[in-house]
Amino acid sequence: MSSRVPGVSVPVRVRPGAGRTRVGGRYDGPHGPALIVAVGAPAVDGKATEAVRRALAAALGVRPAEVSLRLGATSRDKVFTVTAPESVWESRLTELRDDG
Repeated sequence: MSSRVPGVSVPVRVRPGAGRTRVGGRYDGPHGPALIVAVGAPAVDGKATEAVRRALAAALGVRPAEVSLRLGATSRDKVFTVTAPESVWESRLTELRDDG
């Protein structure tokens, strides 16, 4: 994909209620190879989803406003859209997925 194309999908597997926030590892989920994101927030009222959105942005080195939920509001298997240029975060995503 071109780095000028906004809205790249990033599949994520959420582990809510974790002891600490951690981004790393790979999960072969329904939306393809997913990045595992563990957050302390409970899976209640979108709290875990928002915590994941912010953790994902921080891990990829992009602004939280550049990460939005596309699919899976009530599922552990989510797809986020990242609108920052891929050249900024793509290699970091690969490193995080391989960190299992």
